[in-house]
Amino acid sequence: MSFNSIYETSGSAMRAQVMRLDTIASNLANADTAASTEAGAYKALKPVFAALYKQTADSQSLSAEVQMLGITSSDKPVDMRYEPNNPLANQDGYVYYSNVNVLEEMADMMSASRSYQTSVEVMGRVSSMQQSVLRLGQ
Repeated sequence: MSFNSIYETSGSAMRAQVMRLDTIASNLANADTAASTEAGAYKALKPVFAALYKQTADSQSLSAEVQMLGITSSDKPVDMRYEPNNPLANQDGYVYYSNVNVLEEMADMMSASRSYQTSVEVMGRVSSMQQSVLRLGQ
């Protein structure tokens, strides 16, 4: 595996974690939003990724990268609360709140941050290895 393919793999992993952190931020920002209908309630967003494996030009090794397939909405049910005095209440007195679980989102955020940090460390070590190889020629 060449240094460039390691950089590409690590870079694609970092881009995936940034997208993951963006969706988490959106979910946390909308965690307590209310709506008058179930369809209007905010539904948590989840990114979908895939590992894409490629044969290198010399056909001697494989490289991999993380590919973003899209963003889906969570299929968990929204929270329906009886609040007849709320201005968003429907005719039955119910208000619909988002299906975002703040604890799950915070745990996911920690995982994404650590994965991003790991990719940064991989890039740093590869850079250090490249510099060591260049010093061998001196």
